[in-house]
Amino acid sequence: MSVPVLLLKEGTKRTAGREALRNNILAARTLAEMLRSSLGPRGLDKMLIDSFGDVTITNDGATIVKEMEIQHPAAKLLVEAAKAQDAEVGDGTTSAVVLAGLLLEKAEDLLDQNIHPTIIIEGYKKALNKSIEILNQIAKPLDLRDLNSPAAREQLRRIVYTTMSSKFVAEGKELDRIMDIVIDAVIRVAEPKPDGGYNVDLSLIKIDKKKGGSAEDSMLVNGIVLDKEVVHPGMPRRIEKAKIAVLDAALEVEKPEISAKISITSPDQIKAFLDEEAKYLKEMVDKLASIGANVVICQKGIDDIAQHFLAKRGIMAVRRVKRSDIEKLEKALGAKIISSIKDATPEDLGYAELVEERRVGNEKMVFIEGAKNPKAVNILLRGSNDMALDEEERSVNDALYALRNVLMEPKVVAGGGTTEVELAMRLREYARTVGGKEQLAIEAFASALEEIPMILAETAGMEPIQTLMDLRAMHSKGLINAGVDVLKSRLAEDMMALNVIEPIRVKAQVLKSATEAATAILKIDDLVAAAPLKSEKKGGEGKKEEEESGSSSTSTSE
Repeated sequence: MSVPVLLLKEGTKRTAGREALRNNILAARTLAEMLRSSLGPRGLDKMLIDSFGDVTITNDGATIVKEMEIQHPAAKLLVEAAKAQDAEVGDGTTSAVVLAGLLLEKAEDLLDQNIHPTIIIEGYKKALNKSIEILNQIAKPLDLRDLNSPAAREQLRRIVYTTMSSKFVAEGKELDRIMDIVIDAVIRVAEPKPDGGYNVDLSLIKIDKKKGGSAEDSMLVNGIVLDKEVVHPGMPRRIEKAKIAVLDAALEVEKPEISAKISITSPDQIKAFLDEEAKYLKEMVDKLASIGANVVICQKGIDDIAQHFLAKRGIMAVRRVKRSDIEKLEKALGAKIISSIKDATPEDLGYAELVEERRVGNEKMVFIEGAKNPKAVNILLRGSNDMALDEEERSVNDALYALRNVLMEPKVVAGGGTTEVELAMRLREYARTVGGKEQLAIEAFASALEEIPMILAETAGMEPIQTLMDLRAMHSKGLINAGVDVLKSRLAEDMMALNVIEPIRVKAQVLKSATEAATAILKIDDLVAAAPLKSEKKGGEGKKEEEESGSSSTSTSE
């Protein structure tokens, strides 16, 4: 008799071949279907409720996939694609997930025709490379040599408008106000590259949110805003021509690392201890005053006695400031972070024209303006409630990334499904030159791209199939900028004229992220899932069983 061979642990589930592939495709397509209705300016919002009961309302693709607790490993690949898209270009996350789902949907039709996944993957890769090549041919270069010129500002404004028109804040004066703030912030931190274009370090743009007022009350501060208040009522609230000491050391008496007990036999000894503590803190304050500091910003705590001595010296102090803010202050003020107060020198101090505590809404904040290096700026967002503020912040982040992308590579393409229809038309011509079964995969790629304008038409209440037919006819006549004007529910011959434009970096990254996610899922033909951990039983039996059965759960598809 043959002996059974146990390869996998008891309880392990294995799905192989076409069944595994179809299950993975179904999971990924389901996720893409959920995001489909959020695409474009008329896209609908999703309400997400986490395990703590916190509510998030958004149509931002990256936020939706991060907040949803996805379990299926194949769907997690799409989540990773969305995160990669967000990290690389900060926009186009919904498009990337939806397009990946569409590519898998078209691939499933090819699998039904007994076309091997490897051939589909090769066809998709050829289609991607050709698409990037076509994108560079149809992209329009921008003249952004002088960012402060009215013409360059207008170009940047069009980019921001396209990005923000699909967001929560998209209304009249509020939208105009936020757009101006975003453009000014990016122009301030942009640094020219020798080979053309600009480097934009978005970490130099700090975003703060404060409840109260409306988006129209938002402002750009040429410096840094600290969400803190001055620590002592006796300290000045406004200092001009400020010399600022940036500390990451505490203005407190340090506790010993080992616990120790001291026996005290008389009240005089207690007084001696307290006097010595006060003397130590006074020396630290005197040292800061001697190097010329009139503002102290501290990452750690400031003792009550030290606060008293600082107030007597007329020094303004702020404590428990975030490390990220301390590092931004170091850059903006031209300061050096002081770790040892004893060794501090006047050269370590930073400079700002004005440091002032102001009331914003119901809270106080410290504004540091007129810094030595005005490359660090602060956007202060206002809104009526936390949900509106969070969505406002996501919109501003997307707009900042869109501007960074167009400054790094000053080329744009038309939005509103225009580029997808043009790419699909040219890919079909290219497919005929490739031939073989790969031709079918390239045509499937083209069909997936054409679904994007159909989804936009759907969200605008238009007839999707008729819209696609009309767009194909317009593009075949040479109207390469014809697309869907979603806001007016009609077709437009020139989306560029309607200010619907997108940076080429975003569009190229959407194609790359979607294709990579789809091909990664098509490569999987076996799924091995370990048995889930057994729940705890009474008397700790469950724990014992867990230890015996092992406590790891893996899947070959991740």
